[in-house]
Amino acid sequence: MPRTSLQRGSSQPLITLGIVLIAGTVLAPELLAQDAEVAPEAKITVFDQIKEGGWAMYPLGACSLAMVALVIYNFIQLGRSKFVPDDLRQQIHEYMAGCKVRSAIEVASTSPSFLGRMLATSLPHVDATEPETLGREHVEDAMADFTARENRAYMTMIGYLGVVAQIAPMMGLMGTVSGMIGAFNKLRGLESPDASVLAENISEALITTLSGLVIAVPAIIFFFVLRNRLNRLVADSHEAASDMIDASLNTLNADQQLAKVPEGLAS
Repeated sequence: MPRTSLQRGSSQPLITLGIVLIAGTVLAPELLAQDAEVAPEAKITVFDQIKEGGWAMYPLGACSLAMVALVIYNFIQLGRSKFVPDDLRQQIHEYMAGCKVRSAIEVASTSPSFLGRMLATSLPHVDATEPETLGREHVEDAMADFTARENRAYMTMIGYLGVVAQIAPMMGLMGTVSGMIGAFNKLRGLESPDASVLAENISEALITTLSGLVIAVPAIIFFFVLRNRLNRLVADSHEAASDMIDASLNTLNADQQLAKVPEGLAS
């Protein structure tokens, strides 16, 4: 009796192993087929996504190239060496400190920088018959007029970034509307809705929207960065010119300024 129970107990693992092997043999092909169906597809590259964006990606690509070109151009134009070169500033300051206004004008007229052109335009308004002010008011008015004229040209090129920032989202929206119209046209022709049929048009709609925003956001950022850079460089130019006029006034009126400073108290 114990021997019989032992034989039955020793055969149960073999039976269980056999059932598992049979089940694995039968179910393995089905499981492999399911894995093949849910296996991930090949990775979609950025170029593939751009192609899925449809016709709207062409004007969006033009906007992208325009933004990059404008940013590079404006950063080159707004270099400090093109506005307030240190060597020019120092040289003219030395002439103005020695009240050599004509020499300062000659040096300024040879420089293509913003400061050089501004001084070449404004310093001829220095009036030696007014030693206390040297006609400073007229000089500053001439600098303000020059700055207003020049700023228009600089701001025009910077302003085009604002145009790109407004056009890009609109073109993205047009691509979105176009993609949704195509999706609904396909949906109308189907007897039963099928998401796979609509995927292409929905992908087009989303990609164009994203592309428009990707172009517009940096365009807005660079617009404000470049505008502030222009304002700072113009302010530095005016500050340099003001220091030069102060240097001339200090040289001319040094004795009078010292005479106003008390030296002790009268007894």
